[in-house]
Amino acid sequence: MMDFADVRLVDVSRHFGRRRAVSHVSFDARSGDIIGLLGPNGAGKSTLLGMLATLVAPTAGTVTYGGQPARALGAPLRGSIGLLAHELYLYPELTARQNLEFFASLYGLDTGRVVPAALESAGLADRADDEVAGFSRGMRQRLALERALLHQPRLVLMDEPFTGLDDAATATVRARLQSLTAAGAIVVLATHDLDLADGLVTRVAIMHGGRLVADEPAGTGLRARYRSLVGN
Repeated sequence: MMDFADVRLVDVSRHFGRRRAVSHVSFDARSGDIIGLLGPNGAGKSTLLGMLATLVAPTAGTVTYGGQPARALGAPLRGSIGLLAHELYLYPELTARQNLEFFASLYGLDTGRVVPAALESAGLADRADDEVAGFSRGMRQRLALERALLHQPRLVLMDEPFTGLDDAATATVRARLQSLTAAGAIVVLATHDLDLADGLVTRVAIMHGGRLVADEPAGTGLRARYRSLVGN
């Protein structure tokens, strides 16, 4: 696992054939930031997260981590990234405990130490030995969040992390993200739910049609600002 205090995108684009999913995006993310990557469906948010996660190669432009490109950093970089995507990367035929033990072992972690703590944080200690196939979407979402954070990543990437969560679980996740950035992590959170972003994110990066139309500190009037740029 490697350490870095900033991630920078410089004139990044990603094309899929003739479709330009992301076009000429530049912004910086620094230690302590919770960046709200906002925009309607199809704006390019998920593709941008994929590039930050090193899972999607940019068609053009550069992404650097602590000033170095991903190709120069290799596996240790991926060991410093936590990803919660639409696909939750859980095995439904395994129990909650078995899922976490498997992923913890991939990072060489002490499963006896980190797994019980993760189950407790997810509110699933009493369901630890139940198969994930029987879990609700919200329970799976909470488990997947802890799966993404087992190795204490420096860069945390989340695509609609509040899907399926009730108010209590949402509040818990918000507090969890704030504690991560207080410890120096960088969080990039893609969502189209402005109410959930408001009061949580420290900066907003608004995307529309694959382009970055705003990158600014979070403040009051987020909904009005969003509507003025995106139109809905």
